[in-house]
Amino acid sequence: MQSIDEILKKLDGLFAKSAIDQVEPFLVSCMDQAREENDFGVYISVGNELIGFYRSVSQFEKAFAVSEDVLLLLEELQLEETEHFATTLLNAATAYRAAGRYEDALRDYTRALKIYEEKLPAGDYRFAGLYNNISLLLERLEENEKAAIFLERAISIVEKQPGARSDLATSKTNLGLLYFKLKENEKAEALLKEAISIFEEKEGDTDDHYSAALAGMGEAYFHMGRAAEALAWYEKALAEVERHFGRNMSYALLCGNCAVICRALGKQEEAERYEKLEKDLRAQLAPKEREG
Repeated sequence: MQSIDEILKKLDGLFAKSAIDQVEPFLVSCMDQAREENDFGVYISVGNELIGFYRSVSQFEKAFAVSEDVLLLLEELQLEETEHFATTLLNAATAYRAAGRYEDALRDYTRALKIYEEKLPAGDYRFAGLYNNISLLLERLEENEKAAIFLERAISIVEKQPGARSDLATSKTNLGLLYFKLKENEKAEALLKEAISIFEEKEGDTDDHYSAALAGMGEAYFHMGRAAEALAWYEKALAEVERHFGRNMSYALLCGNCAVICRALGKQEEAERYEKLEKDLRAQLAPKEREG
């Protein structure tokens, strides 16, 4: 059995060469082998990686199934009050949030936060990821002031961590996007520029969250009435999403934004192309209704 470090190294290699189609079979095979050898630690760790992957490519039902499987195993091992259980709850909640199942997401985030508060020291780095995710959910629920509070908590932790530049950029991106909701466009633009600058420090090795910052800049320029520049940022974001995850639901959403801007610019053929792309992808990726 490979160690989790060896597995994660190979996984990073697949992402580095954009071999997205190889990620699922690789992780599934690792889980199968871990199950056969009763290596519960590897099984749980790889399961969490698979939850995140399925979420990122909009295969939500698969993400939910793996979440339930890993959480059940943790309960059988009597680990339901540990940080490992909380981390799996966090990953499951993030998949629920991405799929629009906000009540399920809030339930799991709340339980994860309770466990973290009981088991981890104040200021532990893992709080930052949880705060970020809770903030995103609160934003979806239009509780923007509460969302800002959680984001500020996340940034206060991340800023103190050496080597956490990518996570800092991600948090600044999220806060910048939140400022749009609060009608503070200048603050939003400044934060997004900071985030993009951090992402681009490693030329040619951009983080997968880089696309969110690019899309945020598109939104910033659109709100400022600078449609041509907005379209350029959104199209750059499209390329980044496709490079990291293929044409997922985020790609579809960006196509819709591009279509709106193309119409505003009088580019009707381009608008129709983006609208068709969005419609086809949404039909292809929409979660199927459960039977019964």
